[in-house]
Parts: sequence; structure tokens; C-alpha cells
Amino acid sequence: MKISIKKYSIAQTSIALTIAATLVACGSDSNNSVTTPVVTTPSEPAAVPATVAKFTIGLLPDTQGGSDATGQSHVALHPMKNVLAHQESAGVDMVLALGDLTDGGSTEEFAEWTSVAQEYKDKGIEFLPVMGNHETSYAYTVEWIDNMKNYIPEDAVHMPGYEWINYYVVRENVLIFGLAYYNLPVAFQWIKDTVLAKNDDIKHIVVASHDGLIGAKYGQTREQIVDGTKDDAWVYDVQPQIRQFFSDYDVIYVQGHEHQYQRSLITAKKTLETLPSSSTPTGGNYRMGAYTQIMSGNASYKGYEYRYGERELVQMLVSQKNATYSEGNNSDHYDVNSAILTFQGEQVDYAAYYAEHQAKSNDDSYDFNADWKLMDKFSRTTNRCETMIYPNSIKEGTRPVMVFQTHYLSNDCYGDDGSFARLVGGTNDTFNRTDTRTRDFGFTPGFSRAETLMDLTRLAYQWLFVYHENWTPNLNSPFRAIPDEEANELIIPETTIDLKEHVTLSWLAANQTESDILIVSGTQNQTGMYQNAYGGEKDITAVTGLAASQTDGTAKSVVNLPTTATQDWDISSAVSDSYAVQFTGADTMDAGTVNLAHMVDGSWQAITSVECIVELPFSDSMFEQTPSRPDSCVNQPIVGLDTNYGNRWWTILNQDTKLALISR
Repeated sequence: MKISIKKYSIAQTSIALTIAATLVACGSDSNNSVTTPVVTTPSEPAAVPATVAKFTIGLLPDTQGGSDATGQSHVALHPMKNVLAHQESAGVDMVLALGDLTDGGSTEEFAEWTSVAQEYKDKGIEFLPVMGNHETSYAYTVEWIDNMKNYIPEDAVHMPGYEWINYYVVRENVLIFGLAYYNLPVAFQWIKDTVLAKNDDIKHIVVASHDGLIGAKYGQTREQIVDGTKDDAWVYDVQPQIRQFFSDYDVIYVQGHEHQYQRSLITAKKTLETLPSSSTPTGGNYRMGAYTQIMSGNASYKGYEYRYGERELVQMLVSQKNATYSEGNNSDHYDVNSAILTFQGEQVDYAAYYAEHQAKSNDDSYDFNADWKLMDKFSRTTNRCETMIYPNSIKEGTRPVMVFQTHYLSNDCYGDDGSFARLVGGTNDTFNRTDTRTRDFGFTPGFSRAETLMDLTRLAYQWLFVYHENWTPNLNSPFRAIPDEEANELIIPETTIDLKEHVTLSWLAANQTESDILIVSGTQNQTGMYQNAYGGEKDITAVTGLAASQTDGTAKSVVNLPTTATQDWDISSAVSDSYAVQFTGADTMDAGTVNLAHMVDGSWQAITSVECIVELPFSDSMFEQTPSRPDSCVNQPIVGLDTNYGNRWWTILNQDTKLALISR
């Protein structure tokens, strides 16, 4: 690695950074018409048989309420009540309370929290509370146990030596761990032993804690490794092992602490070495080497800005939203967040919601009824292939390094019945954008892990950020970490980040279909939103990104969004960029007896009628020109049958969907 250290003042740093430089059917089916599929939003996410038991988990973020005029701390009752009411209405079986239940750990706060939680416990909802830093810092173990032993499930298995601190339960086929703040590295071997012992009986693993390895503002990698203490290896030694094990076992990691919402993939290897997945003849379908990390958002009276940004060395960011209620930064509200995970057989469905509010205390005048909006979602199974679709804002000439794919393209992914599918076309033109703020890292020789400014720079690039070279391009900036010799600090400059799409192709067994069922997920979660580091909204079509946010040192350009981009945080009416998917049925199936179908309102419906099927192979030209069809097909989506390959179908979509072959 070549790093040229120069003396930078803050002003000089700023100067240096500045210099371093689908559509609706058209009403015509002639050869020059544009094909656009009809948007239909399935009302039921699950395609598994109703006889398979469901288990639903709600995520309750931090509920700190701040202090009143007397100095007494409180729980944020108004947001907490809204979250639990929303999750009860969604039929949750268990609520994961993700730490910082209280602000000061006082008896009064525990009484407030339990007074709300008890109402829902009495209705049959389980709670699984974990300690946050505000409990470990301000509460006493005796008080925690006295208050939480009635909420921690009686059948919970406690970690030896950490009873009432770290524990797990199994519900249906889901293994759920609850860990206290900073306890992930401490508990890792216990987690590993438990998973290996129970692996034959479980399908899904959820690890819930207050904080995680990779943060938005915090994160143990930054705090305990890059900013860590000399010879202190309790995180350093196990961090790569945790990433690998969680990736191998498809863990969903959920946390609080950050007072903002974020979903990302954390990779086992470096992100630039984490390739899209497919299938091999001997091993079948395989996944990307990554696990899902969810920062659950906010249910308190404080919000945090986005510091440091995407830790792109090991993180792929797919969703980010925060609101700090700081009017000087154009954020005039807080968000309250409610997220729900539903497990059913091999499948997991996820939905995350937000509501804006301006409550700052428990005063009755601040009471509100949340207007919940859907902001993030996915549906997938354990048998899947996956890829990361990058935004089309990547600078021309940037090396693809095997992963910077901006088109909806994938290799084959196989169902158990011999069916297989792949993405075959379309471009990611609709994406969200977010800014970060400038921060710095410091060190104390003899005490810090870093003995010098060069040491600190090395650690930042070893553990957090991609060092920019032509062969390892950093899409967020060529200047992610800048040594400032004058201040003897490492500057992490503000930058602009374009989010990616985590697109999955998942399989379920046939259910009222002639083929296995394909679930396509991850295509319609972004709508062209742009926010600053504090949650203030910006217009991606009119305002450039921050200086030095592009690979060549310039600012990211304004974006020419498609007309279908809604530019709304509410994705319930979002339309994805048009993309094409190819579905090949098993060789034993006669293509003349089936049709390609999707699930609409819980029922299978042919995408287009038999007379409208086009007998042609797919080509990219079909995004612009519709093949000739009868006049009666003008308002029907386009579906093709490639007779050169027997039972090979394709269609153009603009939404997540479920596909299968059904009888004609």
C-alpha cells in the first residue's frame, strides 16, 4: 500500500478534496412501442403452505426518553406505545427489545417500561429484552434481574457466567440469541457451540444485541480495533471469525444503539472479493459470503446523524434512513421505527416501517398516533442465490473487479424440481443516496493500538475502508481516510454514498403449481431519495453529491431518474426499474401445457394469456420494442417462450414477485 502523508490543516483538507478531481403499456403493440409490465402488488408475502407454522418477531428500538426538569430520566412512552400497538396488530409472537430500554437505569424508568410492556405480555406476546449501554452503565444487576426475569422467557437457556445477560430460546425452527451491549465477542464461542449442536433442528438464526461489529455512528470494529487499546485483543482476535461464521449460517443480526435505520450485508471476506452467488453441479445453490445486519431505528426522543459512512471494506449498504429533529440541518422530526420478521418453514419475510413525529417528552401534548409507512422489505428462503446490483452512477471506466454489476444479470439458480432461473436484463437507474459528516480518529502513543498516525491509517484501511486504487476502486471517494499531520489525527471526510440493491432468487417447493416457486426480492426498495447526514431531504435530480464523493475525486452527479421513480420514503407504491427474468422449467414438463404465472392477492394467475405469449428468445431490445402480438394483448404484460430451449420462459417485470409454471 502506498500512502503519501502530507501536512493537512482542516481547511487544506477541504481544498484538497475539492480539487482532486416499469412503464405502463402504451396502448399499441406495433414494433416501435415500449413494453412495460403491469404493476401488481401481492397482498400475501408467503407462498408456503398455510399448514406450516409461522413465527413472527417485532423489533423494538431504543426507548430512551431523556430527563425532565428535575433531572429524573424517563422512558419514551409515546413512541414505545405506538411501536407495540403496531406490532400487536401485525400479530407478532415475540418482541425483541434491543437495549437502552431506559436512559438512566432508574427504578422509575423500569416501572414505566414494564407498565407498557405488561399490557402486551398479558395479551400473549413474549418479550426478549437485552441490556444496552444505558443499562450496563446506570442500572444494577439486581434491579435488571428483578424487572426483566418476568420478561426473559422461562425456558431461556442462559450462558454460563452471564446468566440473565446472554441467553437463547428456540421458537418453531428459529434460534434466537439475546446478548448484552458489547457481549458479542464474549459470547461468540457459546453462540458457535449452540448453533452447531442445534443445526439439524433449526432453519433460521437471529442474534439480537444492542450494538454490533459494524456501526453507522459506533461499531465495535471502529471502537475496539481501529480506535482500540494496545494489546487488547478481545474483539480483534474474533472479529473475522464472527463475520465468517455468521455468513456461513445465514444469521440475521438485529441491533439498536444507533438511533437510525440501516440494513446492510456484512461480508466474511472483503466486499470486493464477495462474489454474486449461483449454483454448482456438485454443491447446488450457494449464497454470497455475507450476513444481514439490521439497525432497527429509533423509538426515543433523540436521533443520530450518519457518521463515518459505509465501512465498505466489509459492508454493503442497501437501506439507510435517519431523522435527527435538528432544524439547522433541515430535519424537522424524529422517526419512530417498527420492523417485523416473519418465519415460516424455509422462508423469512421482513418489513420495516417508519412514522414521523415531533414528540420530545412524555407530556400529553406530545402524544401522537403513528402514521406507519413501509420503508424496507425482503422475502427470501434458505435455498437461494443472491447478488448485489450497484447503482448506475458508477463512473465510466471504473474497473468492475467482478462485483460492480449495475445490470440485473445473474447466473442460473436451481429449484429442487430441476427448474432454474436467472436475471437477464435491465439497469439499476433508481436508487437512494445519503451523505455522511466529517469525523476524525485520534490515538495516544503507548496506550492506543495505533502508535503513530501511519499506524492509525493502516488500521482504518485494514478494517473499515477500501483503499482507493484503479484495481480496488472506492465508489464513495478516493479520500476515505486522510492523515492530518498538523493535527496528528486521521480525518474521515464527509462523502456521498449511493445505495445498492440486494437481489435474491429463492426457491420453495411447488404449491398449487406445476413447478417449484421462485421468489424475486430486492428490486423495489429504493425510489430516488436523497438525504443529508442529519436526515434532511435533498433532491437527487437537482443537487450534486458532496465534494470528492466520486471515484475520480469529483462530486457525484445529479441523477436523471426514470419517470417511474416516486421519490418517496414510502415504498408501498414503489416501482422497480424494469428488469427481465428467465424461468426454465424441468425437462420432463411439456411447455405446451403450462404458462408462466405470478402470485396476486394470494392466488396464482397467468401473467399473460396464452394467445399473447411471444415465441422468441429474450433480447435487451424488448425493453424498447415490443414484439408483434395480437391487438387484444395491448394491455397485457409481455411473456416469452424460447422454443429453442424447450420449456424456457421469460418476462419483463417492475416489482418483486413470485413466479411459477401453472397449468393452462
